[in-house]
Amino acid sequence: QVQLLESGGGLVQAGGSLRLSCEASGSIFSINDMSWYRQAPGKRRDLVATITRDGRANYADSVKGRFIISRDNAKNTVSLQMNLLKPEDTAVYVCSADVLTTYWRNYWGQGTQVTVSS
Repeated sequence: QVQLLESGGGLVQAGGSLRLSCEASGSIFSINDMSWYRQAPGKRRDLVATITRDGRANYADSVKGRFIISRDNAKNTVSLQMNLLKPEDTAVYVCSADVLTTYWRNYWGQGTQVTVSS
């Protein structure tokens, strides 16, 4: 019914940049919060950044000042610009969104791998 598809992951050197994108598709009436999470092997899933429909953003302390979340409501997309990447940023990055079709539901993408080498 609703799908979230991430793109933009890859392998980068420490100090480099990468931009992730996530597109929501399906019978969508409205989308509230959109978020990026990440999960490294053996670790729990952690919230990286959240952005509201009107553009208010919150960030985890570990990425504050380095990452920027943005969204395009007309395209149902959310992006994460990642700068000054560190090896500890290595994880699977997953997109999440609160979507209204006939009712409100939280959806998740399958994730995209980000690897930062030293």
